[in-house]
Amino acid sequence: MYYVLSVGTNMGDRKKNIEKAIDALNNLPYTDVISSSAIYQTEPVGYARQDDFYNAVLLVKSQFNPHEMLGICMGIESGFGRIRGIKDGPRILDLDIIFAQNMQIESENLTVPHPRYSERRFVLEPMLDIFTDGIAFGIDFKKYIDDIEGQYVEKIKE
Repeated sequence: MYYVLSVGTNMGDRKKNIEKAIDALNNLPYTDVISSSAIYQTEPVGYARQDDFYNAVLLVKSQFNPHEMLGICMGIESGFGRIRGIKDGPRILDLDIIFAQNMQIESENLTVPHPRYSERRFVLEPMLDIFTDGIAFGIDFKKYIDDIEGQYVEKIKE
């Protein structure tokens, strides 16, 4: 199964946090990060009194089912020391499942596609690095970008 994961961080060494998150995913059995977007610096969405984020999007192939992948993402976040405090507040690592191939899931702890992906420029613009035609698993995500006001996003130069 293929996943689109969003990774974000605004604490500590943000670039290294993203690199280590990719390493953690690649160290899982039967799981490979197939492709990753560039890293983008983005302004916070929701709670504004915090530092800018670094965000990237990953295309991951894994034999884990979506609920297992959610647990894995939360475990990796926890391993980085993430503490869930202020909603949309500062965090050392945030790993979200945006798409689980072409599946649609709505359960108590998991909604796929991610319920707010279409409102988040920090997800949509990096996705264009991987899905250059603006379509992922049959979903035309590019059409949402022009509807988003604000949300500064800038590609980090390597």
